[in-house]
Parts: sequence; C-alpha cells; structure tokens
Amino acid sequence: MVDFGEILEAIGGFGVFQKVLLLALCFPNLLLPFHFASVLFNNGNTSHHCNTDWILQVGPNLTKEEQLHLTVPILDDGSFSPCMMYKPVDLNLSAIQEYGLNETTACIDGWVHNDTMYDSTIITDFDLVCGNENSLRVAQTVLMAGILVGGLLFGPLSESLGRKRATQIPVVLMLIFTVVTGLSPYFYMYVISQFIIGISYGGFRINCIILATEWTGTAQRSYGSCLSQVLSSLGQVVFLALIYYLRDWRMCQFIMATPIGIVVLYIWFIPESARWLLDRGRPEDAKKLIQKAAKINKRTIPDSLMEKVLLEKPAEREGIKILFASPVLMKYFIIISFAWAALTQAYYSLSLNVGKFGLNIFLTQLIFGLSEVPVHFVCIWLLEAVGRKASLMGTLLVGGLFCILTIAIPQGNYVAVTALATFGRLLMNGAGSVTNVYIQELFPTSIRQTATGLAATAARVGSLLSPVLGMLEVYHYSIPTVVFSSLAITSGALVFLLPETRCTELPDSVEEAEGKRKPRMSAKDWDEVNATKL
Repeated sequence: MVDFGEILEAIGGFGVFQKVLLLALCFPNLLLPFHFASVLFNNGNTSHHCNTDWILQVGPNLTKEEQLHLTVPILDDGSFSPCMMYKPVDLNLSAIQEYGLNETTACIDGWVHNDTMYDSTIITDFDLVCGNENSLRVAQTVLMAGILVGGLLFGPLSESLGRKRATQIPVVLMLIFTVVTGLSPYFYMYVISQFIIGISYGGFRINCIILATEWTGTAQRSYGSCLSQVLSSLGQVVFLALIYYLRDWRMCQFIMATPIGIVVLYIWFIPESARWLLDRGRPEDAKKLIQKAAKINKRTIPDSLMEKVLLEKPAEREGIKILFASPVLMKYFIIISFAWAALTQAYYSLSLNVGKFGLNIFLTQLIFGLSEVPVHFVCIWLLEAVGRKASLMGTLLVGGLFCILTIAIPQGNYVAVTALATFGRLLMNGAGSVTNVYIQELFPTSIRQTATGLAATAARVGSLLSPVLGMLEVYHYSIPTVVFSSLAITSGALVFLLPETRCTELPDSVEEAEGKRKPRMSAKDWDEVNATKL
C-alpha cells in the first residue's frame, strides 16, 4: 500500500493548499457558539405576572398599578404573585373596587414580562415560567441531543459518502434551521429546529477537523483541532458582543444566518480527502487532487510515486467490525471515549451555568471566551513538546481539580469561584483540542471517522447529561460539581493506558494502529517538529 506520508512529503505537508483548506474548514467554528445564545442568555427572573387585561374591558382608564392591585394577589413580601391571578368576574368596575376579588386561579391569558436585561428571550417569548421553568433545561438538552445524533450520524456517513459531503450537508442544514429557529412561533417548533441545528453542529464539527487533518503533514497535525477551538473561543466573544448590543435572540438568529450563507457558497469547492479516496479504491480521483495540491504548493511529484498511487488497490472493508475484533483498538476506544465524555460534560456544565457564578453574565462570558484563546496555542506547543498522552492527562487531572475546588470556596466569594471555574473550563477546552488530535492518530484510515463519530457520540452524551446533572442542585448545590469533576479526574488517570502517538504518521492499517509496525515519520518532519520547540 502506498504510504500517504510520502505523498504529503512530496506535495508539501503544510503549503498554501493546506493553509487555505484549513482556514476554510475552521472558519465556521467561529459561528458555532452562536447557536447557544438563545439557551444561555436568559434572565430567570423576568418580574413576570399574569396577563389581566380582561379588567380593561370594564376599566379602560386604570393605571398599570391599579390594574395589578385589583387582579393579582399580593405575596407576604409585598410583591405581586408571579403565577396566580384573581379569577375574572362579570361585574362592573365599581363593584370590583368596592368588594374586591377573592377567588384565585392560575394564569389564564399568559404572562406579562418585565425583563429589564433583554428585549426578547425564549423565556419571555414562549412563557417558560410558572411550572415551565425546566423547559429551558429541556431546550438545552435537546440541542445537546442533536449534537450527539450529528456525531453518530455523520461519522459513519463520512466513511461511505466521503469527508467532503459529510462536511457540506451539515452546513446547509445549519443555514436553513438557523432561520427557522428565529421564525419559530411556538416552543415545540423552536425545539425541533434546535435539534436539527444540533445535528448539523455535531456533524460539521468532527468532519471538518478530520478532512483538514488528512491533508496535513505530521508536524502540523494539531493545527486543525486547535485552530477550530481558537475560533470557537473567539466566536463566544463575538456573539457576546452581538447579544450585548441587540438583546433580542430572534434578531441574533437572522444576523447569524448571513455568514453561514457565505460558508454554504464556498464549502462546495473544498477538496475531498485523497487519503479517503485511496482507501475507497479511487486512485484516479486521488491522483487529480494530489496533483492539484502539488501545483498550488509549487511542488513536483516523482513519477514513481504517482505510479504507486495509480496501482493502489482498495483496502478490504470490514467496517466497524475491525474495532470490536481488536482488543487493543477497543481499549483505546473505551478510554478515549470516556475521557471525551467526561471533559465535555465538565465543560458544558460550567458553560450552561455561566449566569450562576455571581458576577455579571456578560463579564463572565467575556472572561470565559477570551481566556480560552491562548490555551489552544499552548496546546499546539504542548502536543509536540510533551506529547499527546501527557497533554491529555495533565489537562484532565488539573482541570478536574480546579473544578472541584469551586465548592471549597465560600459561595459569596464570586471572584474566586469564577476564577476557578474559568481555569477549569479552559483546561477542559484544551483537553478537547488534544482529544481531537489524539483520536485520529489511534485508529486506522478505514475506521478513523467511524471511531471518531462514535467517540464524539459518547462526548455528546456527556454534554446531553449536563443540563440533567444541573437539576440535581435542588438536593445540594455541590452535587453536579462533584460528579463532573470526579469523572474528569478518573478519565485523566485512565489515559495513562494509551500509547504515545507524537511524531508518527496516521496509521493506515490495523497493524500500525496496534503498534505492531511503527508508523514512519520523515526526517523533514522531524526537523519541522524540532523547529517548533521552544
């Protein structure tokens, strides 16, 4: 079988072709955080009360204060009841003012919201109050479920349809349902469209990194994962600014659709993975793309190497059976999946509670977004300096420790709690970058995307359980933190059982993945790696 590492060495492992491809595939990650805007930026206390405009039919000149005093019960603390009202009666205004109303009922005609922080949120638009408070958690869970399904669906599809199609389809779905979400008149329609957006999110996220990585040389293999994470962190800051100035979730949806539309236009011109084409027995198509890449990089490919490409035979396709048939690969899969699930659950448990750390939600989100940018550049260095295994172990163990320390700090010390949560969250995000690189190097080409998709599914189970885990705080505020911190620390310890894959070619066979034949690395790549070390 032709060694694709030789091909990358011939065409240039990180030339103009790879740089343009990397930017094109990673740019949409700047937009992905926007999809969390509607479920993150909400004010739980909107000072709401029942809509009692029925009394205006008999007293059209009543002031707002007079209307509330006549139609809404007053609580012991002197505030108006948020969920109860006096039952409408067929009396004139004088009788109501003289005798008052006594029979109460739940809100009949909806609620009036007095949210001074936002102009419009899903809480105010869909009345997610008074018995419907958990609907916000439901919306968060459904979005996470969509991301889970996206990884599970588009992982195997990438093996059959190709990396290119599995990257393009999610972007089209994302554009359509971003607009549909903004137009949703009912909560159930909003939830359905968010679920489909989640599918597109999960599908694009894993496939864009795989496609970029399979065209990139060994020394720069971490760039796809880390750059996508950097842009995702910057995206948190951008959508924070958008929410801060607009304060209207529907308008944000429509504005978000514009750059996604631009991505839909150019995504059709990205190349397929030549490595995947060779694996599928399409050497002629692979040759054309290899020659195109070499031309853009201004490199010449030896004729003998191109002959090897044309003589390449399709690999025997056993699919997912390879994973279950190999005890070694199965061990790798279980450990990396558990680690990915643990770090994702910790990350989203912290993210979805951004408004509960005591500081202003905009300030906390700004700190979260900006603090994550440098950690991914550090990850690029760490991955080559100390290796994949040490990097993943360190980020999980230390990040889990920071998270669990948040419950040791008095809850009134908002600055200290936010600082620890920020460090824990950025380390979990860094662990995500390492995992995206590591998992691709553990499995052979024939099942790389399937294994990544299945592991990403496990990760999304972790994110899916984050809102559910958050509900346990009704029993004690520390329970969610103890659970996700302990899982992160445990997974970090288990990573010790994985092999180191730094400075090796991506395995093309089960034997290489199991370590029975040491993957080759070119001398040139070794020089490039050494040049990156400080």
